[in-house]
Amino acid sequence: MVLHDVATGVEQVVHETPDLIEAPNWSPCGTFLVLNGGGRLFRLTLADGAIHWIDTGPLSALNNDHGISPDGKTLAVSESPARGTSCIYTLPITGGTPTKVTPLVPSYFHGWSPDGTTLTYTAQRDGLFQIFTIPARGGNETQLTSGHGHKDGPDYSADGQWIWFNSDHHGATPDIWRIRPDGSDLQQITDDAPVNWFPHPSPDGRRVLYLAYREDVEGHPRGQDVALKLMPQNGGAARTVAEFHGGQGSINVPNWSPDGAAFAYVRYARP
Repeated sequence: MVLHDVATGVEQVVHETPDLIEAPNWSPCGTFLVLNGGGRLFRLTLADGAIHWIDTGPLSALNNDHGISPDGKTLAVSESPARGTSCIYTLPITGGTPTKVTPLVPSYFHGWSPDGTTLTYTAQRDGLFQIFTIPARGGNETQLTSGHGHKDGPDYSADGQWIWFNSDHHGATPDIWRIRPDGSDLQQITDDAPVNWFPHPSPDGRRVLYLAYREDVEGHPRGQDVALKLMPQNGGAARTVAEFHGGQGSINVPNWSPDGAAFAYVRYARP
């Protein structure tokens, strides 16, 4: 588990383990990370590196799609007891009884709206993966995208005006896109050779971080040579800020520090 300082490029390893860990969320208070591993969630305290397992009740097959509400009180998680069954739940940040949110499966959490009222996620409906939103308390889902292609990794901008995601619906390798929360004003942001996934706008509204695979890679597998790239949120060239062995599980979910000065990611040892 690595923390990367954006201004200096200095990196700090805060946790090492032979076990698989994935998808760091940085808490709004800035003092801990939430990770998943072995179907469960745990909290990593940054001050001392201590690990605390989070009680998720009957949910014991959690995947790497989870996130902390803006007020720091609630977790959204996704559980996949079997292939194609992922369902989104919420529960207290300290652990407790989960509440089911999405009525249909498979649904994979990816982001909270800045006001904490809405979740955005990718879900497979009628054989295609599209971008959706739903009230955090549950209710009817709203489909934002349509048409062919695979759309994934949605995350809100800090001002709530955009949902960023990746898609290959334009007939090329996945690029970064954004859309308004009402489903209007779809815009393509990147148009280059790498396979781009999981865009995360920074909390200060200045940058977007995303994961880039080689152009010959299909999907978002683990165990690849990948890069993390930063680009200005209002347009401009992306720059590579880290190159490592990783992929699936490295930055699937929101991973910025609350001040936007750093981000967390997972890298893996080469076999």
